[in-house]
Amino acid sequence: MTPAARVEAAVALLGEILAQPRAPADALASAFFRGRRYIGSSDRRAVSELVWQVLRSRRRLGWWLAPAGETARLLVAASLVLSGSSIEELFSGARFGPTPLDQRERAALRRLKGRELSDPVMPDAVRFEVPDWLLPRLAARFGAGLAEEMAALDRPAPLDLRVNLLRGTREAARAALAGEGIGAEPTDFSPWGLRVAGRSPLVGGAAFRGGLVEIQDEGSQLVALLAGAAPGMRVADLCAGAGGKTLAMAMAMENRGHLVACDVSQSRLDAAVKRLRRAGVHNAERHLLAPGDKWAKRQREKFDVVLVDAPCTGIGTWRRHPDARGRLSEADLEELILRQSCILDIAAGLVRKGGRLVYATCSMLAEENEAQVSAFLARHPGFAPVPLGAVWPAAAGPVPGDGPFLVLTPRAHGTDGFFAAVLERAA
Repeated sequence: MTPAARVEAAVALLGEILAQPRAPADALASAFFRGRRYIGSSDRRAVSELVWQVLRSRRRLGWWLAPAGETARLLVAASLVLSGSSIEELFSGARFGPTPLDQRERAALRRLKGRELSDPVMPDAVRFEVPDWLLPRLAARFGAGLAEEMAALDRPAPLDLRVNLLRGTREAARAALAGEGIGAEPTDFSPWGLRVAGRSPLVGGAAFRGGLVEIQDEGSQLVALLAGAAPGMRVADLCAGAGGKTLAMAMAMENRGHLVACDVSQSRLDAAVKRLRRAGVHNAERHLLAPGDKWAKRQREKFDVVLVDAPCTGIGTWRRHPDARGRLSEADLEELILRQSCILDIAAGLVRKGGRLVYATCSMLAEENEAQVSAFLARHPGFAPVPLGAVWPAAAGPVPGDGPFLVLTPRAHGTDGFFAAVLERAA
């Protein structure tokens, strides 16, 4: 594709994303490219990067374009102007490219000439790319470090892999990836992790297809590591989704013991099947948590470890999903806090005496994290928090922080934002 054709494809994809604001952008992008098989891998990557560049800066672009309005075409053009691209060449009307800019569009874009994306007079919520209602909560969380944390959350996320020890060692995985032309370095904290430089065609390679590596952020790996799953245990992953942490815990259990991956979505559980097979996992079963299900009652106090990777606002993953910023509302937060509380109460009943409940989110809000744990402990006095230093595995890197819980942020740790608390039931 020519540069202009890539821009036209980016405008089309962004238009579909703007037209369906409640749908995840990555799912819409997958469908968009499936319907256009003629777009090669390098072109797909270039188009996606341009669209995600716009999504990461949409509030700031909208602030500059306010008099003209936010169309997909104008947002893409504005992003290109601010990055120093030759807008006249890209919007020249060439074959497969965008039509020339009209007078209104030219006038709007002239405001951006010689400007920076962020402007000192922008409201903080615009400059930090967060909803207005959320800014006070984030300011209370990060204080003087707010600007640095938001800047880190605005940058593209790295590509992290978890080495599947059921298939080989971390060094073996590095060697296999190197053989495919993919450079990778050990992660700072996770003993299972590798960080890949740049964007590499990973999923078509033998290391991925053979189950030697899985794509998983280092922070997510650390949550699975903190669960402390070991051979012979009975473990429940209560919000398993497509099974990322299930896979990691099964690996830690060396395929010995019993692991149950639970979720309320059949499609998410079905998506886990292929991953479990590829990874060589044999000790995991799936369970759909349907309305009226008596499973939790039948399994009362039967598990050594219960992991609750709770549904949350997902603020810690905004580097990967910048479109989620615009979908999140204050009502969503209030609903999620209630759901988290209900799930924790169910999970508490599954933990045997002396067993552990691990509560995790990819949020960076106190309401979903520390406050949620405090409320749970008030309702369930038979549980007590285990300090992070006491459960941090020796095989991992240095303990990330000195508080009682695992608290990760993109700025401080280079991972997605994560929270995890280990809560032990009295024997």
